[in-house]
Amino acid sequence: MWPWGHLALAYLAYSLYSRVGRGHRPTAATALVVVFASQFPDLVDKPLAWTLSVLPSGRSLAHSLLVLAPLVALLYSVARVREEGEEPLAVAFGIGAVVHAFGDALYSLVALEFREAGFMLWPAVPPLEHEVEQSFTAHFALIDASPELYFEFLLVAVAAVVWRADGYPGLATVLALPARAWREATGAE
Repeated sequence: MWPWGHLALAYLAYSLYSRVGRGHRPTAATALVVVFASQFPDLVDKPLAWTLSVLPSGRSLAHSLLVLAPLVALLYSVARVREEGEEPLAVAFGIGAVVHAFGDALYSLVALEFREAGFMLWPAVPPLEHEVEQSFTAHFALIDASPELYFEFLLVAVAAVVWRADGYPGLATVLALPARAWREATGAE
């Protein structure tokens, strides 16, 4: 799945959880955590595999439920101890990161090619031999017009509609960043 597909799928999952499980729309903070978490596995695995050759695959460590589950549990435990009300941030991270892993496995699972989804149990299931080390540029060069790509664009469209219905959580925060940085850099109030 491409970055935009991960983002859309994670936002849809978190918005559903927030509305059904928490009884309200996502907040700015949880929406921004979901954005980061939806990309987290690739931000960890791909540079460590493709650039540093530390990991065997661009889908290994941070894509593995054997790693993500304890990480999310730890974040949730720390959030509960640290301060009341921070648990939603840990849950948002957990949903974003875990949905990313399932998003990468989605097409394999639908095709009943379970071995292709083995990365979700790394290191218990070793990576497939056919993965070639590559760069981000080479990875994006693989984009082609396919049903999967169109499905991901549809996900983005649906997520945009849901994000609008949720009141665009996080947008004001992101738009305010340049002005805040300018004020801090110039000392203006």
